[in-house]
Amino acid sequence: MFGIEEIQAARERLAPYIYQTPVIHLQNLDETLGCQVYIKPECMQRTNSFKIRGALNKMLTLPKEELKNGVVAASSGNHGKGVAFAAKLLGVKATIVIPDNAPQVKVDGIRNLGAEVVQCKLSERHVIAGQLSEKYGYTIIHPYDDYQIIAGQGTLGLEIAEQLPDADFVVVPIGGGGLIGGVSTAVKSEIPGARVIGAEPAALRRYAKSVEAGERVNLEEQRSVADALLTQKPGEKNYPIVTANVEGFVGVKDEFMLKAMKLLLMEGKILAEPSSCIGIGAALQGELKKWNVKESDRVCFVVSGGNVGLDQIKKLESIC
Repeated sequence: MFGIEEIQAARERLAPYIYQTPVIHLQNLDETLGCQVYIKPECMQRTNSFKIRGALNKMLTLPKEELKNGVVAASSGNHGKGVAFAAKLLGVKATIVIPDNAPQVKVDGIRNLGAEVVQCKLSERHVIAGQLSEKYGYTIIHPYDDYQIIAGQGTLGLEIAEQLPDADFVVVPIGGGGLIGGVSTAVKSEIPGARVIGAEPAALRRYAKSVEAGERVNLEEQRSVADALLTQKPGEKNYPIVTANVEGFVGVKDEFMLKAMKLLLMEGKILAEPSSCIGIGAALQGELKKWNVKESDRVCFVVSGGNVGLDQIKKLESIC
């Protein structure tokens, strides 16, 4: 069984290598969002994303024998950058399989860390990673469906619990479920009264649909500005963890993610990618009203990454 002990062990393992990012109260956003706005800015993390936590934790737990031929990872970009960083640290070869429409800033970030990049259709990432593993003996570092990955991401939740022990809500971006699985486990263990909400793209509500169906469902491939959150099916290991600890799920439209990105940049002075702004977008869209979030409630929004290029920032000029 997966629990807080695995997350605590991951924290000790990762301590020499990652940053403990702060929790920041963005008071000038309180009135706009209708709550006490706190953020956990993983855009300031090494590799500019929370993904380094899980990737490095997984690779630090693997025997050298499993790493000798190298590693391969399917990714939308941020996980790949985390794996590339960990591989460079450990002196092993890394191959990252990412969508052919991934933001160039993510492709360049992976290559700059010395990893090989293979690009393909979004839906083919895991298939191609599996083929490369079989052909070359690479060890697969899954982006979310792995307990060591979930534990690594959960270290972020432990930090929130220490930095904001009186949090009322924690709003977390959700794709396959690695981040929210770990964060919700840590938060519910340390702050039982806090409520964790998952924010997913309105175009791809794989968790909401799965809960409605009573089992994991696989949705058709979709496009969204939330390029890091386009996993089509909840992870097998993640799903029971998430459904046990998460209050519910909200669907956020692209326009509100972009509005949130602009708000964070212009008013909060935080540069984050669209996927990472989805929680703020949910608040702007009015989704948090479903949980009766009050002006006095302390809401921590996980801003999960900041791998964004100038081309994406320029598009914000037309966003009202």
